[in-house]
Amino acid sequence: MIDVYSWATPNGHKVHILLEECGLPYRAHPVNIGAGAQFRPEFLTISPNNKIPAIRDPEGPDGHAITLFESGAILLYLAGKTGRFLPPDDRGRYEVLQWLMFQMGGVGPMLGQNHHFRLYAPEKIPYAIDRYTNEAKRLYGVIERRLAASPWLGGEDYSIADIAIWPWLRNWEKQGITLSDHPHLERWFTAVGSRPAVQRGIAVLADLRKPAHDAQSREVLFGAQQYAKR
Repeated sequence: MIDVYSWATPNGHKVHILLEECGLPYRAHPVNIGAGAQFRPEFLTISPNNKIPAIRDPEGPDGHAITLFESGAILLYLAGKTGRFLPPDDRGRYEVLQWLMFQMGGVGPMLGQNHHFRLYAPEKIPYAIDRYTNEAKRLYGVIERRLAASPWLGGEDYSIADIAIWPWLRNWEKQGITLSDHPHLERWFTAVGSRPAVQRGIAVLADLRKPAHDAQSREVLFGAQQYAKR
């Protein structure tokens, strides 16, 4: 049983989805980032960078427990552990890895800033809103061009590249994007979203996400939710 310390955000969803796709049994431990739970000392022992998600697998590569933080590293670990969603050959693997790195270095940080300045910043700053909305449009354009040439982001098969990027695009409308302007991306977006494991993954912890001012949401960790192997 893998322990997942997470929250219902795009970075958390990536790991939830892959666990569901792989059929691995896991317990989800909510870390309420809206209430600052990620800064508690007990979470720092698992995730030194104060970020969700993190995992603990009691059956690591050498038969001993391993703890991992950073969602990209977790995706690579789980893909390696199960032999799924990452091609075994060098060429195919690097095709996927470059798009995984694209998410980690571009899509995640830039769309995160887009969300902040468009939705959450206490002061509306036109320069920042324009900057990150334009960058979001550029990134969507990169993805659209890739999907015009390939059925999936990493190549011929669904992979951790698709799993990493898809959750970040769920709020496309709030990011200032018109999805119908990107027909190849829209086709891919629908295909990924229709997968049962994806639908289960984005539901994990979703019922616990509440506004930071809610008294109950100030709890650091709720009782773990357990997910059986399917």
